[in-house]
Amino acid sequence: MRHESRASVSSRPGAAGADGGVVGGGLSRYESERVGSLFVQHAPELKRYVVRRLGLEPADDIVAETFAVALQRLDSYDGRLGDERSWLYGIATNLIGRHRRREIGLYRALSRTGADSVIEPFTDEVDRRVAADGVSRRLAKALGGLSQKHRDTLLLVTWTELTYEEAAVALGVPVGTVRSRVNRARSRLRRVLAGIDPTVVDEG
Repeated sequence: MRHESRASVSSRPGAAGADGGVVGGGLSRYESERVGSLFVQHAPELKRYVVRRLGLEPADDIVAETFAVALQRLDSYDGRLGDERSWLYGIATNLIGRHRRREIGLYRALSRTGADSVIEPFTDEVDRRVAADGVSRRLAKALGGLSQKHRDTLLLVTWTELTYEEAAVALGVPVGTVRSRVNRARSRLRRVLAGIDPTVVDEG
């Protein structure tokens, strides 16, 4: 992300938050430095997650807005509920939800062409296995067919390596709900992919 994006989150007065509020103005040095530190630690992986779901175009804006919202809500953040990484992923996931039509469009394009220009720069072992098995088109179609809640939960657990407990904090739901959503989503993927499951995670 560009250097100026960090400045826009940590020090720019009057930055708009996700729910239309305004952050900035009377920020303490501690608040600015804390969010700046969070940005350095987590912005790159948050951007990777957003890019995989929505493509490159909206990624910088969503990541910047994620930290603007974090700054706005810093006083109400309760560390007893989970670490800051989970909290930030929860904010980002909510913002991604505003772009559902774009995300579904990307999945549909991939299901037609098999060419994934979105995640190509970030290909990992899971992606290579999917491509090698020739199931990327069916996987894209299956992901696009999931409900928003099931897709959010599945991808948080499999693409960000959050534990079930951390995903529960990110989404603001019970751990049992996370387990249920992931199990249902993976069952649907296995049906579509003839038993292949590219989203295997540790359920321990």
